[in-house]
Amino acid sequence: EISACLVGSEMCIRDRLELISHKILTAPQIDKLLERVAKDPGFGTLSQVQKRNIRLARKAYDEETKLPEQLVFETAKQQTIAVGVWKRAKAVRDYGMFRPELKKMIELRMKAAEILMEVKGTKTPYDALLDAFEPGMTADRITEVFDRMREGLMGVIMEVEKSGFKPDISILSRPVPMETQRMISEAAMEFIGYDTKSPQAGGRLDETEHPFTTGYYDDVRITTHYHEDRFPSSLYSVLHEGGHALYDQNLPKKWIYQPIGASSSYGIHESQSRFVENMIGRSPEFLGYMFPKLKKIIGRTLRGVKLADFISSVNNVQPSKIRIEADEVTYGLHIIIRFEMERNIFAGKIGVDELPQAWNEKYEKYLGVEIEHDSEGVMQDTHWASGLYGYFPSYALGNIYGGMFLQKLGRDVPGWKKEIKKGNFTPVKNWLIENIHNKGKLYDPADLVKQVTGKNLTVKPFIDYLEKKFGKIYGF
Repeated sequence: EISACLVGSEMCIRDRLELISHKILTAPQIDKLLERVAKDPGFGTLSQVQKRNIRLARKAYDEETKLPEQLVFETAKQQTIAVGVWKRAKAVRDYGMFRPELKKMIELRMKAAEILMEVKGTKTPYDALLDAFEPGMTADRITEVFDRMREGLMGVIMEVEKSGFKPDISILSRPVPMETQRMISEAAMEFIGYDTKSPQAGGRLDETEHPFTTGYYDDVRITTHYHEDRFPSSLYSVLHEGGHALYDQNLPKKWIYQPIGASSSYGIHESQSRFVENMIGRSPEFLGYMFPKLKKIIGRTLRGVKLADFISSVNNVQPSKIRIEADEVTYGLHIIIRFEMERNIFAGKIGVDELPQAWNEKYEKYLGVEIEHDSEGVMQDTHWASGLYGYFPSYALGNIYGGMFLQKLGRDVPGWKKEIKKGNFTPVKNWLIENIHNKGKLYDPADLVKQVTGKNLTVKPFIDYLEKKFGKIYGF
């Protein structure tokens, strides 16, 4: 199959590799080995870690074997086609061009979801898709939490608007050469302890169009993108991706290549990146330490700028149209919109033809912004073209998890803010490693949160954090 593709397109090769991967994961020998282990008289004496490994392996095998090879192949092929068409359609602002490919992708994911409902034990197709990203989470539970989150976020936005205070965001667009920004990146990586220089370094920073993190354990690499007229963009992308990297680097080495030797979920992973980027990186304490360094590195470009002005500018709250440009407060509303639409798509309540209008109406209702064309609206993200339905909620759940972790950190390490102000991230980093990174995939996300904080999932700590932080900045 591969040799037949070598004379064909790159797309064909990727599709065939996806099929081969599926065949390997569903080899009958795996089922036989798992059966032998489960029936062995000594199964009850296995440790928690061993039993978890077996459970995760069985879950992965049962789910993968339920999916027909042809469906796996067609989905992989459609992902490539749909993303290619999405790029072209977005460039020319033509949703009609993208619509048939999106429709086919949704139909393929619905087929998979309906098949996986039984083996995953979910009530709905969308719950089956969610489980791939947030194991054990359901649309009903997310709806309950997101409804409270939406109410809390809109309340903070209202207080910000009522305050009348407008940060001077022109500070952020002052030109800073890329070479200077690379020095800022070095300072940020040094602060969080992401090593790219020593002989034992397991990290690396490169440049790309859109920042991402890749790798595991002792080889985890991050990327960033530099904008001469938006220098904080690279600073915060380095902190964000660095948060992801620290998680991957500090998974237990003894669990490498085992099912348990991975992150708990996409949302827990996002909690770590946004914790480092926002809860640390945009905090007055971190900025109190970093701002003098920035002024020294950047030079006269920041002459006359006061610390308070810089803190308020990088924490500016302004509803916007584009998710990846959203501030810490409004970001969650972008995710809630996507979740509600996905939930309705897979419940059969909304069709592909209706998506643009539904999107635009929600942006007007939740964020008070008017979408002018579909490329800044329903086509702004690649996730739906890629078939990643159920992924979006993880971003906002990451904020909620992070709020709960922050609250517990404050109880366990009461002096952490003073240490951050001195440039010492170690106490916070060690707490994250001990409580989250070192747990790997020992627990599903909701169970991990309960294990760490002693509480069930709740949005209150995150909203309390926002109200306290932005109340000080905006004076409410």
